[in-house]
Amino acid sequence: MTKSDKIIKRIFDLSISFLGLLGTFWLILILVLMASIDTREWGVFSQIRIGKHAKPFKIYKIRSMRKIEGITTTVTASGDPRISPFGALIRRFKLDELPQLWNVFIGKMSFVGPRPDVEGYLDELKGEDKVIQMLKPGITGPASLKFRNEEELLAAETDPERYNREVIWPEKVRINRAYLKEYSFWEDIRCILKTIFG
Repeated sequence: MTKSDKIIKRIFDLSISFLGLLGTFWLILILVLMASIDTREWGVFSQIRIGKHAKPFKIYKIRSMRKIEGITTTVTASGDPRISPFGALIRRFKLDELPQLWNVFIGKMSFVGPRPDVEGYLDELKGEDKVIQMLKPGITGPASLKFRNEEELLAAETDPERYNREVIWPEKVRINRAYLKEYSFWEDIRCILKTIFG
């Protein structure tokens, strides 16, 4: 990715996230209110994730899960009992991701890039794989598109955390390395359109 690629990518992220926030602010407020009622907690969920250069940042989502005592895993499979009925609905249509427009606007994320993981993944990469730490995490990306049914895949496994770490995560690393090596602004646009329209 060249310096001009980074400038164009940032201009695109800044302008589209600004317009997106203006256009969806009312919807985000409604979703936050409904999520607050549904989960009996503040409807905005925030969590520390690992970003560019393996530095932690705070990601924002609409809350879609309720706390259940004894369940602490950060891996979410389809049918997870913590997901509320309203949460399942907004997750299905990716509406829980809308607050990440703010993360993009302030420069912590990009529209396209690796999905931001919790500690123990991106920050622990070794050797040549560490190159993807140069990327800002994205709302979508080639790896996200390949694993858009990730929750269903994990639900079919007896040990979802192990499957995620040993199978899904290494493949995401491979895909994200290829994304960086072959970066194209028009590929970003294609990823965004494919995410929206399937």
